[in-house]
Amino acid sequence: MATVFEWSLPGGVLLLVATAVYETLRHRHRRKRKTPLATTYVNEFTAMFYGTKRMELDHRESMSMMRDEDAQGAPPDHGVDLNRGVARLNRPDGP
Repeated sequence: MATVFEWSLPGGVLLLVATAVYETLRHRHRRKRKTPLATTYVNEFTAMFYGTKRMELDHRESMSMMRDEDAQGAPPDHGVDLNRGVARLNRPDGP
């Protein structure tokens, strides 16, 4: 019974390396980008020991669900030329 616990950590590491190698070989033939299982395992294992890693993973998950805006600058219906310093604004009631 003691040998099972002695080999649990090295066995887990070997299993993780084997999974990473398998996913790397399989990933070369696919075009889809997914989070590899090995990466998820390492992130969750690290989150067990470091609370900040859990907060980082939660933040990353919440950011992936947020809507992306088209641009950080002016809206596309306004004519803003930053190089010339000219801005064209349209009134909502007409031209």
